[in-house]
Amino acid sequence: MGAACEKIAVEVAPYGEGRMEFEALIDYLSSGDAKRLHPSDLERALEGRGRELLRVLLQDHIDLRGRGVAAEAVIDARGARRTKTRPHQRTLTTVFGDVSVERYGYGAPGQASVHPLDAQMNLPVEQYSLEVRRRVAEETAKQSFEEVGQSIEARTGVRIGKRQLEALAVRAARDFDAFYGARQSPSAPPPGSVLVISADGKGVVMRKEDLRPGTARAAHRQRHKYARRLAKGEKRNRKRMATVASVYAVAADPRAPEDILRPLAPVGQAERRPRPRAQDKRVWASLEKEPAEVLAEAFAEAQRRDPRHQRPWMAVVDGNEHQLDLLERLRAVYGVEMDIVLDFIHVCEYVWKAAHALCREGSAELEQWVSTRLERILRGQAVGVAAGMRRSATTHRGHLSAAGRKPVDVCADYLRKYRAYLDYPRYLARGYPIASGVIEGACRHLVKDRMDLTGARWSLSGAEAVLKLRALRASADFHEYWRFHEAREQDRNHRSQYQDNRVPEIIRPDLPARRSAHLRCVT
Repeated sequence: MGAACEKIAVEVAPYGEGRMEFEALIDYLSSGDAKRLHPSDLERALEGRGRELLRVLLQDHIDLRGRGVAAEAVIDARGARRTKTRPHQRTLTTVFGDVSVERYGYGAPGQASVHPLDAQMNLPVEQYSLEVRRRVAEETAKQSFEEVGQSIEARTGVRIGKRQLEALAVRAARDFDAFYGARQSPSAPPPGSVLVISADGKGVVMRKEDLRPGTARAAHRQRHKYARRLAKGEKRNRKRMATVASVYAVAADPRAPEDILRPLAPVGQAERRPRPRAQDKRVWASLEKEPAEVLAEAFAEAQRRDPRHQRPWMAVVDGNEHQLDLLERLRAVYGVEMDIVLDFIHVCEYVWKAAHALCREGSAELEQWVSTRLERILRGQAVGVAAGMRRSATTHRGHLSAAGRKPVDVCADYLRKYRAYLDYPRYLARGYPIASGVIEGACRHLVKDRMDLTGARWSLSGAEAVLKLRALRASADFHEYWRFHEAREQDRNHRSQYQDNRVPEIIRPDLPARRSAHLRCVT
């Protein structure tokens, strides 16, 4: 005669199910099945079973917190007293798996219920726990959403769709501006340090609906000449420019022109002089904001670090006219004496192009021509160098054509146009950096390495969130930010629901035995 099973309710001591799960795990490890496994297979099996043990322990803990019975009157943000209570249940997806949260909701006619237990535990409004969201945010800052999903599932067993991952990243980054706005000044800078502001731009391939209006109109008007390939000058995709900014401190390092030219020699032919490293470096980028907003944020960050303007301020730029105009304007607004330095590496590129027009490729003359003119520019003779190379182009033995001498004229125009920002003798004497390596690295690391993935077409909200999360990691601020974000989530999702933002106290239950349903087989 077969056995029949029926459900019975039994008393389970606090953490009883966790203890039973632990004993079952010990029994498994002691079994012949476990002993026959290769150690690596056993590790994987133990990881899965261990995760389930932790999930059961977390469930036990949540159950023992009770249902959140308020110890005082529940008054909502409108001043209305909430008197109707009903038990509600929700699922919370944690890094160990799904757990169930049973709690009381305090309702009023026509109003959504408030849950004091949710406020006490700072539960998110969505299904995924804040710890799951934190891990998603960290992984999103490092790799594609597809890889993020694979990594999260491998480490936690939680499967999250690509769209959900993007939505979680957007929520995770929402307090970026508030965090830096409320942040205290960093530690005192080293004596003799310089405060540096730098900015640049980097394009990101966007979905058509998220392009800036002018770029979108150009994309709409574009007609390709060929059906199967691009013609010269045509673009397959359109980009939206991200403005990248950096603020950092660096120890002043007075140098001579020879110290600058020596590292530019081929590797192995010159001894490189160690340079001071950037300190308290903050880098960030934005696709949503205009360059003026981002640069204003950079000045605000610098002002926070040096409110009395006790240190030298400087900016390193690449010659972008709009950026220069903004820097000049903001310098006046903040009333700070700030030197604006044209990036010497950009100057080098223009000089090399001019040299290739005047000297034979691969000749000793070519390298000597460049070295001589760069040294003169570093000694403050940029205008003279510009005039001299024009004369050389005019008297060139090969009688350069208009097209042939164009690189020379472009370089000469560049040197004359930006001569106000080429006072390298003073910059070097004051120990300023004269190259934009920090911002160039930020453009590559923040934007290109993550956003320039083959086939990627970004939404504006998703791209902006990823840039913010990457900036937090690059600036070593992620963990501090996350504590701030969790506190803001509690204020936003819970405290704001109650009068004076005060969550009512909850009756702390003792640790009674919990009734749990089990199967009993009878014959």
